Amino acid sequence: MVTRKSGFILKKSKKIIFIALLLLFSVFMVFPFFWVFATSLRLPKDSFNLPPSFFPTDWYWSNYAYVFTAVPFAKFIFNSVKVTLSITIVQILFASMAAYAFSRFKFKGSNAIFTYLLTGLMIPYQSIIIAQYLMISKVGLVDTHWAVILPYVASPFSIFLMRQFMQTIPKSYDEAALIDGAGKFRIFWSVILPMSVPSLMVCGFMTFIAQWNNFFSGLIYLNSQEQFTLPMGMQLLKGYQSVGSLSTIMAGVMISLIVPAIVYIFGQKYLIQGTVLSGVKS
Repeated sequence: MVTRKSGFILKKSKKIIFIALLLLFSVFMVFPFFWVFATSLRLPKDSFNLPPSFFPTDWYWSNYAYVFTAVPFAKFIFNSVKVTLSITIVQILFASMAAYAFSRFKFKGSNAIFTYLLTGLMIPYQSIIIAQYLMISKVGLVDTHWAVILPYVASPFSIFLMRQFMQTIPKSYDEAALIDGAGKFRIFWSVILPMSVPSLMVCGFMTFIAQWNNFFSGLIYLNSQEQFTLPMGMQLLKGYQSVGSLSTIMAGVMISLIVPAIVYIFGQKYLIQGTVLSGVKS
């Protein structure tokens, strides 16, 4: 027979084992970042030592300074911030308005249009890039940031995620606002949008990370160095280095992680909340 004391000990032991496994898994996940950071502080000749050393014997912070002298790295960061923020803000604005229409209004063919919209999730971006390039080339936007921004101003996934979230908001809020004399746009802007902040943050975070790391669009549309975003700049930095200069490249990688880390730190609360609440009601 299991006594109360032995049951408490068993429960406590399971909790300790679970926490230990989580810590072990966390170390496993963090280790690649630690290796990148440690490599960024080594001399280039020490990057490929065998056996590899996990801690640098000397800390060469000059590797980080060299990143900005080898290539115009600050310009690449500015371009990435400009492009990424532009896409994120415009995409959230368009997606929220479309989601509001699909979640609050029942018009003829709304379900068919929404289903057709979702089929865009099944079409690989690479399959339409030729037609898209021809259109952008016709309007003279090649080698400009507009060529990278415009294809992403609308996102079927963001519309779907926000629509699912907005459907969890009771329509009694809309009715109360209508009684107070608010119009459809006022209800959207002053009632629905503030209540949809978690889903907005989730879409914004996912869009920001995806566009911050978007190498493919820059490779297709950007030709001049002054227009390069950070992924293109990292490739340029790699081209400037010899085989043994992995430490400088890793320094560039660490610098490129700063902005996404800041975004995640400030948005993680809304990210978790929005992920839990979205999709509760279809």
